[in-house]
Amino acid sequence: MTARLPTISVAETLAGKIVALRPDALPAPTIGKCEDLLIDIVGLCVTARNEDYIRSALAGYDDDGRCTAIGHQRTLNAAGAAFVNGTAAHGEDFDDTFEGGPVHAGAVIVPAVLAACERHHADGRMALAGIAVGTEVLCRLSLVVPKAVHKAGFHPTAVFGAMGAAAGVGAALGLNARQIVDALGIAGSMAGGIIEYLAEGAWTKRLHAGWAAQSGIRAALLARGGFVGPRTVFEGVHGLFHGFAHTTEGDYDALVGDFGTRWVTDTLAFKSYPCGTMAQPYIDCARRLATRGIKPEDIAEIVCEVAEGTVHRLWEPLTDKQRPRNGYAAKFAVPYLLATGFVHGSVGLEAFSESAIRDPRVLALAAKVKFAIDPDNPYPNSYTGHIRATLNDGRVLEERQPHLRGGAQEPLTRQDLIDKFALNAEHGGWSKVKRDVALKLIAGLYQGKIDLSSLRG
Repeated sequence: MTARLPTISVAETLAGKIVALRPDALPAPTIGKCEDLLIDIVGLCVTARNEDYIRSALAGYDDDGRCTAIGHQRTLNAAGAAFVNGTAAHGEDFDDTFEGGPVHAGAVIVPAVLAACERHHADGRMALAGIAVGTEVLCRLSLVVPKAVHKAGFHPTAVFGAMGAAAGVGAALGLNARQIVDALGIAGSMAGGIIEYLAEGAWTKRLHAGWAAQSGIRAALLARGGFVGPRTVFEGVHGLFHGFAHTTEGDYDALVGDFGTRWVTDTLAFKSYPCGTMAQPYIDCARRLATRGIKPEDIAEIVCEVAEGTVHRLWEPLTDKQRPRNGYAAKFAVPYLLATGFVHGSVGLEAFSESAIRDPRVLALAAKVKFAIDPDNPYPNSYTGHIRATLNDGRVLEERQPHLRGGAQEPLTRQDLIDKFALNAEHGGWSKVKRDVALKLIAGLYQGKIDLSSLRG
């Protein structure tokens, strides 16, 4: 066994590239994307702050300290703040997506790095470096064996999030290469996250981002304290990919090959609707179909071409996706989401209340929605949508969405994200004055000390 160990492991190669990065040398597009992440994640933390799952998360963490749980007066220790903020940021499924993964980086990395920097007095310059590094690691890990982690029954954001957070916090706190290797090795034993929440719309997916965020902090601090982790955490015969993807064969060059010279972070997508990412192009198709003067009652059947890799999460069991059990299950039910977009003209945060998911016009249309697997669908490299509607009079109408709005081919602007922040913060009960103060803080956060006190309450 020892003879087959590599002289230089994947984690060692990655750590060497991380410590060689200079925060002041980050490319402008990457800095801009990290600024966008701050705006989006803070707004998402605020929009969820009064939700029952966040009240439960706060009640379950008795680790008080001096770090900020965004939108709350109570302060927590760094791990607790990272957990609550990560859970809130991911809770409404309105956070960013890396299309190649799919993974959600911001809800893991931003809470982890901000909490670590707030607790350990790292400045904004180091926070920027940590968020850039953590996001890049998380996204690139999802490219090593695409789709395999989901297929094995795990949530890639949860699994790769712990690793990305460990790298990001390690960079923000100035760990050396050996310590970052140990942090990654330690985080491998903290990674996890099954996707059984899909069965009945349980809350556990919401905590995956928060758990990964706090795990990254703990792994980095243990490594800084001298705790040793396996340097072959990625490619080892009992490593991360063996455990969560059932293989050690992967494209590790996608992780380390041009790390630090090409930034996949620049392609992050920001969502237009608070629901599953792959459902969003189908909502766009439904909204366009509705503008053609078609009424729900005119439709006999809708068939959607879909990627095989999305079926088990978004389309089956079909009857459950046509009539979701609760508001959270509805976020991962394309027939319901498509019908909501058609009937109401959009899908907003209000679409997941108990009354909304029982809307008879929406449910009647959702019951007519079916799917067919398209073997040529480009998922996960890009997310597309398709609707073929057969009307009662025999006409057949089709709509296609060739890419994810908000992604690399049609990105949201900075103003779009500020508008989204305002809507989310207002939904969470923040006044305009409070929102303006937060935006001012966010705009200068990477240039000064980390003081998040104005984001409390």
